[in-house]
Parts: sequence; C-alpha cells; structure tokens
Amino acid sequence: MSIRIGIITVSDRSYHGERPDESGPALLSVVTQQGWQVTRITILPDDVGQLSATLAEWADSGELDVILTTGGTGFSPRDVTPEATLAIIQRPTPGITEAMRSASLSITPHAMLSRASAGIRSDTLIVNLPGSPKGAVENLAVLIPVLPHAVQLLREDPSSELGHQAI
Repeated sequence: MSIRIGIITVSDRSYHGERPDESGPALLSVVTQQGWQVTRITILPDDVGQLSATLAEWADSGELDVILTTGGTGFSPRDVTPEATLAIIQRPTPGITEAMRSASLSITPHAMLSRASAGIRSDTLIVNLPGSPKGAVENLAVLIPVLPHAVQLLREDPSSELGHQAI
C-alpha cells in the first residue's frame, strides 16, 4: 500500500540553522524503507500559529495520508507542538499516543514527560513524535504496524474491513 507522508521538524535551532536537523532525516529513512512516499518535508520554529497553519494546510490539501511531526512535545515553554496539533484536529486519536508512551516507558522513564498528541483532520492522520532522532524512530516503530490499516480506514477503502471478525 502506498502511503503519502509529510514530515515536519519543529525546532527553533534547526529552523534558524544553529543545529542540523537529525530527526527529520531519520524519519525519512524509516518511512522510505517501508516503501512509503514522503511528499512534503520542512523545518518550522516552535511557533504555535505557524505550525497550526502548516498542519491545517497540509492536512486539507488532500495530498497526504499522514503527517509526522518531530519535536516540541516536552515541558519547555517553547514546546508547543501538541497545542498546535490540538488546535486544528477534528478527531483525537488517544490510543496512538498511549501506545507510544507505553512502549517508550519500557526504554526510558522520561517517556512519561511526553505531551505528544495525535488526531485526524480531514482524511489525514497527524502524529507528534519526540524531537530526538532515537525517540522519533522508536515511536514511529510503534505506529508502523497499524498505519496501513489506519490509512485504509481514512480513505474509506472497502477492503479495510476484511479480516475483521464479527463479535
């Protein structure tokens, strides 16, 4: 299944060229290894208005199935990615962030400090990932098994229900 993905790195320092973006390229590598297509990628500052506007524009474009953000999910006052995401989603998907935090807790107790959110806008799934390359890739690994099915459901693909058993 072809999945169209956008990646947004949220980092003041990377946006201003003070630090190289390592998380965006790490996610790009994992996504392409899955055979999925990254059709948009950018770096934005930790600015709730700019990030909200970009998320809404990308989700409403009809060009993406999934938007992954990396960065801005911690406790720092500049960490506003969850707020930007929550401001524009139409339906939250708490199971995704619960699964990511649960898996991450087996690796580090710092996982409980994640404020990541996830949700759906239009027919696009938006998921916040940690800012570190290691954390971003580990959290994406939790999502990989379910992303094709999630995209089938969002596309209202009739085959998405195949394999589901009636209760």
